[in-house]
Amino acid sequence: MHSNRRHFIKATVVAAALASVGLSAHAADTIKVGILHSLSGTMAISETALKETALMTIEEINKAGGVMGKQLEPVVVDPASNWPLFAEKARQLLTKDKVAVTFGCWTSVSRKSVLPVYKELNGLLFYPVQYEGEELEKNVFYTGAAPNQQAIPAVEYLMSKDGGEARRFVLLGTDYVYPRTTNKILRAFLKTKGVADADIMEEYTPFGHSDYQTIIAKIKKFASEGKKTAVVSTINGDSNVPFYKELGNAGLKATDVPVVAFSVGEEELRGVDAKPLVGHLAAWNYFQSLKNPENARFIKMYKDWAVRKKLPNAGTVVTNDPMEATYIGIHMWAQAVEKAKSTDTDKVIAAMAGQTFKAPSGFTVKMDEKNHHLHKPVFVGEVKADGQFSVVWKSPGPVKAAPWSPYIPGNDKKKGEPEAR
Repeated sequence: MHSNRRHFIKATVVAAALASVGLSAHAADTIKVGILHSLSGTMAISETALKETALMTIEEINKAGGVMGKQLEPVVVDPASNWPLFAEKARQLLTKDKVAVTFGCWTSVSRKSVLPVYKELNGLLFYPVQYEGEELEKNVFYTGAAPNQQAIPAVEYLMSKDGGEARRFVLLGTDYVYPRTTNKILRAFLKTKGVADADIMEEYTPFGHSDYQTIIAKIKKFASEGKKTAVVSTINGDSNVPFYKELGNAGLKATDVPVVAFSVGEEELRGVDAKPLVGHLAAWNYFQSLKNPENARFIKMYKDWAVRKKLPNAGTVVTNDPMEATYIGIHMWAQAVEKAKSTDTDKVIAAMAGQTFKAPSGFTVKMDEKNHHLHKPVFVGEVKADGQFSVVWKSPGPVKAAPWSPYIPGNDKKKGEPEAR
């Protein structure tokens, strides 16, 4: 009996040990992936769709067999348009949730907030939105545009015959690092084109700003002073809705004063009557209206996802540039993990160099071998009455990113690759 009891205890211990091995083996069957986007607050209008795109892409990869035979397990957090909270949530994803990679952030202030965390803990962040450049970090891959892949070509278009030959510019943005740095670059660029300081008006409004009457009155006055005027808008988040509504109310048509936006796409125009905005412009690296098989598949996948997941207004969902950049980034990361045969940050970083992906834009985009930015096509689109865009200009092919703008003094001495730490 004593011997039986001993056998029973031994068997129980062995079973428990096996169970714990089974549990840890089961836990190791998934790769955790962080999704760090504002689902509430002023940026939710733009970022919620990126969370949905990330979840959809993860599901697509899982259905195809996962990554290294493992399923991806998304961990979604909401930093609520609160910049310090982004850093807290990033730390939670890396230390508590132990994610292999994070896809997230929209504003540059949120990215700057989380950067020290990813550097300290050697995490990996994929950032999917056009931005001001002037940054190159080992722990970040930038799948949105640098200024030479959006802002500069857009302003060149405005100055061209096709774009209306603008000679005066209103630089209008939300008051934070991305608009201010982009406008610093644009001001220097315009100077090289012979535009005087007196022909540049620069205005900033806080996040969540909603009363654009005074500013639009100032723009009308500035535009009435004799030279063809254009507005370059780096307004971010839900402030775009009152801005465009006021533009319509004031009767400021695209034929009089065209507005080119760098943070307004199909998603932001869903909340606005687009009819008064017909002819205004946006510059991106992707539009939903592009006709090609990859894009048709991407749009259908997202529309089906919206219906299946019962997203708000599922019948009218749209795709846009940062959604495409999110989709590209997740697929490229998965390819790099397969190549590296590891989710180890340093191995994945090495394997990301030169990755290519046939993107919904219709182009094969490439991750630069050194500078952590994509080679991407550039499109300028005109707003149509249905809130979609018709392409009025496009680059002949993918454009290599210049993270350090040549229009900022001293940048010629900066290296085009992240410093090893």
